[in-house]
Amino acid sequence: MRDRNPIILVVIALLGLFSLYVALPIEHPAFLSNLLFWQPAETRSLELRQGLDLQGGLQVLLEADPAAGQTIDAAAMGAAKRIIENRVNGLGVSEPLVQLQGDRRIIVELPGLTNPEQAIATLKGTGLLEFIHAGTEVLEPGTVVRTTYDSGTITPTLPVSPTPSLTVTPTATITGTAETTPTVPTPEGPVYETILTGRDLRSANVSTSSTTNQPVIVFQLTSEGATKFAEYTRSHVGQILAITMDKVVLSAPSIREPILDGNGEIEGRFTLAEARSLAVQMQYGALPVALRVIDTSSIGATLGQDSVQRSVVAGLVGLGIVLFFMVVYYRLPGALAALALILYALFNLAIYKLFPVTLTLPGIAGFLLSTGTAVDANVLIFERIKEELRAGKSLGNAIETGFDRAWTSIRDSNLSTIITCVILYWFGSNFGASIVKGFAITLFLGVLLSMFTAITVTRTFMRSVFRVAGERLRQTRWLLPI
Repeated sequence: MRDRNPIILVVIALLGLFSLYVALPIEHPAFLSNLLFWQPAETRSLELRQGLDLQGGLQVLLEADPAAGQTIDAAAMGAAKRIIENRVNGLGVSEPLVQLQGDRRIIVELPGLTNPEQAIATLKGTGLLEFIHAGTEVLEPGTVVRTTYDSGTITPTLPVSPTPSLTVTPTATITGTAETTPTVPTPEGPVYETILTGRDLRSANVSTSSTTNQPVIVFQLTSEGATKFAEYTRSHVGQILAITMDKVVLSAPSIREPILDGNGEIEGRFTLAEARSLAVQMQYGALPVALRVIDTSSIGATLGQDSVQRSVVAGLVGLGIVLFFMVVYYRLPGALAALALILYALFNLAIYKLFPVTLTLPGIAGFLLSTGTAVDANVLIFERIKEELRAGKSLGNAIETGFDRAWTSIRDSNLSTIITCVILYWFGSNFGASIVKGFAITLFLGVLLSMFTAITVTRTFMRSVFRVAGERLRQTRWLLPI
């Protein structure tokens, strides 16, 4: 291990420089953000994400609005909650809170939203996507229609022989916005046959048209849906297939040629935010019950900014006192441990931005608490080294023995903290306590990094310094804690 010490030192230095670059509040190049493939494509960035209590946002209270004769049970509300959670995640909101309130209400907290009206429309829309047979009738976008899906009669699946894939460009466009309301009145008129519904949809994403350079929604059907769609479009070339959301016509393109691969796109004159909202509704299905907005509250960021400033000041003062104590009491080893603690803080900030971790006030508390565990680990190590030196061992042997014998205590204490973090995270996930989850995540990451910095980083620093200085440092007693 000692022979590899220079290599480990170089790796630590490179990690430190990279973490410093990521943690700095500067504008990072776009290509670096694009490398974060584990983040959603629409929200990839190296910005430090803040929760509702730090940056403000929107709080929405939704209540079930059942149709006449419809009953509301716990299963329906639970399904609605899960769909709302999926829609919120699809919007790219960081650290959202979605939880049931009573037996008919859902409360949603959305930090940092720039378009609350669009978010509300996305949340409360029932999201029933249908492809309906219009024949030769041209349906204008925004028209409210009746469909056979109300009575459950859907065109059955028909077999189709393999055929080379073809592409079709819809000829009609959408002249309204993507927003719809689930409480439109039931119209009079013909009942249109539903060919496909959102259940036949595999995915829906926002893209850019290669011809108009405008946002479009690119969708892909399931294998069963593609089979039904291929058979229908093969036998109805030249006729109109309308696309509706919540019984409102979005687009009514004509079928130029069979669509055999289950892929297509919806064009329209909507903004990127509206296209994303519609894609989220298509992707994550229909709500089992209509929802109406009872109350909305815009939470300002002023309180959050004050809290952040005070927390930062308190954290810096506390960390400065701890580092000062480490240097005064443990001298040269304490100075090396202080450098390791600074790297520990940089590693944490870099991970918060890379993965990302949404920072809340409880999350800051978890980070500060984990800093305490990092200090405790160094204290255990240094006290053990002092004992070995007093027993007459050489400086090199005392360092190695001190780290080895302190590891058991550090491992056991941190393992109990990690188990506690897992329990807190489970509690926060199952009972809607997102602040508990934030605390558990930052504490968990901090404990893991504290073990790395105490056992690996501090040990590497001490090996490097004391290998160069050798036993001469033992003669300079004021540099050692003995």
